[in-house]
Amino acid sequence: MAGGSLTLPRIGALRVRPSWQERFAETSDVLKSDKHQQTVVRVLDLEIGGRDFITMAGPCSVETEHQLLSTAHHVRQHGAQILRGGAFKPRSSPYAFQGHGLAGLKMLAQARAETGLAVVTEVMSEDDVPLVAEYADILQIGSRSMENYTLLEAAAQSGRPILLKRGMMATVGDLLKSAQIVLDNGNPNVILCERGVRTFDATLRNTFDVAAIVLLKHISHLPVIADPSHACGYRELVPGLARVGVVAGADGLIVEVHPTPEKAWSDGEQSLDFAEFDKMMASLNPYIALREEAIAAQTLETVG
Repeated sequence: MAGGSLTLPRIGALRVRPSWQERFAETSDVLKSDKHQQTVVRVLDLEIGGRDFITMAGPCSVETEHQLLSTAHHVRQHGAQILRGGAFKPRSSPYAFQGHGLAGLKMLAQARAETGLAVVTEVMSEDDVPLVAEYADILQIGSRSMENYTLLEAAAQSGRPILLKRGMMATVGDLLKSAQIVLDNGNPNVILCERGVRTFDATLRNTFDVAAIVLLKHISHLPVIADPSHACGYRELVPGLARVGVVAGADGLIVEVHPTPEKAWSDGEQSLDFAEFDKMMASLNPYIALREEAIAAQTLETVG
């Protein structure tokens, strides 16, 4: 070219993709670093994010004392370490059961006293945080509340560990931003939860984003829990998705279990009965063993 030179782009030139730290720069505190590879959240005598695989199990809603206590005793005997149950229920229909509130929290506390299970339950309003924190060992932020930053701030300041569920239409980046809010408010004990997202495919209740579990375990030091119950909405598919969650690297599961799912006041179609829960737990053992082997090998590699 007259009076100058023309530099043509190289065909097939190597493009360096942004690092995960660059891609999620707004949430740097939740990302792995050389100094911080894994957060372990301690609840009673449990360590979530450590070597042990943690199962949270129980009914969608706390209905009656008999229903909750029978479920708590059963899941405890068959491998669960944490009891889940909703005292406050965010229902899509205003005519659906909304939960017992304080009475439900008291039943959860009774179940903990009888079984030794830790308790996780949802808090829906910043005004309810002190009350729920008084009875629960872990505060669950549900999918509908993931971007309620006022609630996140109040829950973080309670000092209780936070189980943060991914929003139904939230990206992984959105989930990490909400986790960052909790950390910014002085609470490092955040447990992320993949529970399925809404997509164009309406075959199942949600689409289980197993790739998100793999990604979160790769880039974040926070523990990750899989929720196969909400991920599909059909109890017969829950055990298979639970196994997928273990293989993807999840640190635990949260599943819905009910003595008689066909009579459940909410989400009965995705709740396992006792026999189905037992069978699922037995089927997970080989996969959990492989997970433990992988963690041990990774530990040796790090030490070496």
